[in-house]
Amino acid sequence: MTTTDDPQQLAEEIERTRAQLGETVEALTAKTDVKAMAQAKANQIGTRLKGKANQARQQASQQVQQAGKQAGKQVQQAGKQVRENPVPLAVSASAAVLAVLFFMGWRRG
Repeated sequence: MTTTDDPQQLAEEIERTRAQLGETVEALTAKTDVKAMAQAKANQIGTRLKGKANQARQQASQQVQQAGKQAGKQVQQAGKQVRENPVPLAVSASAAVLAVLFFMGWRRG
């Protein structure tokens, strides 16, 4: 702050002070605008949640693909075992057919 009697300098100093005061008021208003701060925080949380949901979706997709591949390998392995030794499957199938026939006959009479 200057101590001058020059009207031009006083006017310039008053204008600078007003500008600084206006900036200070704007900053204080922004800090006390609870609604705007809450909205900004809600947007931030929403963005973070969307990111986590996308990440979870990608992980689930990868796990499903991996499980599908593993199931396919197990089916191939079972098919190979049946081709190499069909006796256990034939015995199991025969037992199932006999059980069905037995229960059908038992129900009739």
